[in-house]
Formats: sequence, structure tokens, C-alpha cells
Amino acid sequence: MISRLTGTLAEKHPPQIVIDVNGIGYEAEVSMQTFCALPPVGETVRLYTQLVVREDAHLLFGFADAEERAAFRQLVKVGGIGAKTALGILSAMNTAELAQAVAQEDVKRLSAAPGIGKKTAERMILELRGKLAPANVSGGLAAPAQQDGGEDIVQTLLALGYSEREARAAAKGIPPGTEVGEGVRLALKNLMK
Repeated sequence: MISRLTGTLAEKHPPQIVIDVNGIGYEAEVSMQTFCALPPVGETVRLYTQLVVREDAHLLFGFADAEERAAFRQLVKVGGIGAKTALGILSAMNTAELAQAVAQEDVKRLSAAPGIGKKTAERMILELRGKLAPANVSGGLAAPAQQDGGEDIVQTLLALGYSEREARAAAKGIPPGTEVGEGVRLALKNLMK
């Protein structure tokens, strides 16, 4: 089991990143919450990780803090939610917002996440009640680099499971020059309205 990685951030292409640890490049998928907290390429980064072994692949998922990883582990235990869907949920809301939505039985808020319908949101509430503690999202990684990426925002939303029509509509109102992580965050808020 790979529990944590500390190394140099070699590549950032939402939602994938590559961390160079002593000459070995580990590719990991991260939530947009974590992606927004990443330092610039070439800087040192530390991520908590979860290795998911499937019949056709070994996938590594990275998280800014242990609370986000714990929420991911709880989400994948819910019937109908796989690793990619769990990552999409954690991209749409941070762990505190997720815990609050579950505690308040907010089906509408939960079903706004990519890949989550009303029945799955109801199942999440039932199975996660009392298992998610509100957490502070630590900004322990570093400030993200400023970069422009209108098309990167759309591509990230597509990778999170939204249709091209939804992704382009959500990204339409984002000002030019907005950094990718912040743009995705704004687009996700647009999708939840």
C-alpha cells in the first residue's frame, strides 16, 4: 500500500499529476480541491494517497490531507460509487461541505455532484450518516501557480464526468485569464445552481 508521497511535482494536467520521488514518477489523480492547493511544477509536494487495484488497472489517487482521503475511503464503500465518482464528489465539494450535506440530508446538494443521481444521494446519506466528521481543509501544500486555461477547465470537467454541453455551459461565464483550478471551482459552483 502506498500511503503518502513526498517529492517534486513534475507534471500537472487536471485531474492527473506526476510526482517524481527519487527518480520514479508516480501518476496520481487528484480532486480539484487538492489540485487548487498544489504548488507550481518543480516544487516539493506531499500527498496522502490511496491505491485502488482493479482487474484492468492499478490507480493512485492523491489528497491534500488525511481528512480528504478518509472521506474518499468512506465514499467508495457506498454502493454505486466508484473511485472516479468519489473523486468527482470531492472535486465538487470539500470534506466539510460533504459532511454538512450528509448531516443535513441535502439530497439536492449531493446530487449536483457529477455521476450522482437522487437515489445514489439518498444512499449516501443513509450509509455515510455519522461517518464523516466535519474537517478543516488544510492549505498545507502551497499556493497554486497562475495560469490561463479556458479549454483546460472544460477538459477537467469532462474528466470529472460532465457532458461536453454541461462543461462548456458551466465554463462560459468564467473570466478570461482565470487560473485552471479556480476556474474549475467556479464552473462546479455554476453546475450546482
